Amino acid sequence: MKPGDHGGEQEGKPAETKPTHPLLGALTRRRAVLGMGAVAGIAALDVGGFAYAGGWLRPGSLTSLTPSRFADRFENVYGRHDGFRRNHAKGLSAVGTFASTGAGAAICRAAVFQPGSVPLIGRFSLSGGLPDQADKPDTVRGLGLLFQGPDGQQWRTAMINIPVFPDSTPQGFYERLLASKALPDTGKPDQEKMAAFLDRHPETVAALKIIKQTPPTAGFADSTYHGLNAFRFTNSVGVTVPVRWSAIPQEGPEVPASSPGKDYLFDDLIRTLAQRPVNWRLILTIGEPGDPTNDATKPWPQSRRSVDAGTITITAVHTEEAGNARDINFDPMVLPDGMTASDDPLLAARSAVYARSFTRRAEEPKSPSEVNVSQVLK
Repeated sequence: MKPGDHGGEQEGKPAETKPTHPLLGALTRRRAVLGMGAVAGIAALDVGGFAYAGGWLRPGSLTSLTPSRFADRFENVYGRHDGFRRNHAKGLSAVGTFASTGAGAAICRAAVFQPGSVPLIGRFSLSGGLPDQADKPDTVRGLGLLFQGPDGQQWRTAMINIPVFPDSTPQGFYERLLASKALPDTGKPDQEKMAAFLDRHPETVAALKIIKQTPPTAGFADSTYHGLNAFRFTNSVGVTVPVRWSAIPQEGPEVPASSPGKDYLFDDLIRTLAQRPVNWRLILTIGEPGDPTNDATKPWPQSRRSVDAGTITITAVHTEEAGNARDINFDPMVLPDGMTASDDPLLAARSAVYARSFTRRAEEPKSPSEVNVSQVLK
């Protein structure tokens, strides 16, 4: 895909933006219910929604899931906040580089894996549709990246800091979003609705058990981010393998803030990057026959072969505004030659609803970001 000349996107087909930044030119059931509180924000994980794929959608049906219905549901749960993403609304733009070791070229012919360094744009975020929500340690954290390959092709990925996804299908995600809506009198989900949802979705119960075994770190810089969905990588001689990836932090564990402020996770990241770059290793995990590629709730065995593809370095962060990551759709289906989607039904879903969310916010008036770098550093 090449950069377009407009800010909108057609449904199911993301448009490239035309930014000013130079890079962008080119459990038991009860325990599971309680666990939903311990992993606050999971209800709004950045799957985004449902697409015309996998046989789920029946055009014309009043009960069909569509990108618009998903976007509507996020607005129903979190309210409408013009100009912001419907999910992962609170965020911070970033810039940096990816230095490839060249090792990834053995399994993928994409130019980004050839030895050398390429620029990237990133975005740190918290799940949920509230752009001014208070930072909490157990809200799911996101890292979106746009790699600008040396051949002009882009690779976009949206990762989160949990090891598996709670849902295996778009329908399951939609139902969980409905069940997770906070009641106005308690600010918490209806426990009966959530219990009924978990009764119908044992795969979510199993995923939540795995998630609870990986408690969040103190901040963005020492978090591990997972791509979760499987993709297919093809090398220069035509061999194709299933792959999942993760970004492994090279920072030591952060010290939790003694008296955290409303935006403490973002503030700590801003102050850290004002002093030094922050690095992650990009690890590609290669699946074997029998490993699920169509179910993001199921982890692959830890014994699977992995490739250290290189170092992701974030050098600076910026308040979200026109021309930086604010205007990027981190569509997971924007892939360079050598990468293709797997049979995971969530991938087409994410792509379609990311596009719908982008289209809506592109047409809306903009408000200042809650996270302001200059205010933190003054």
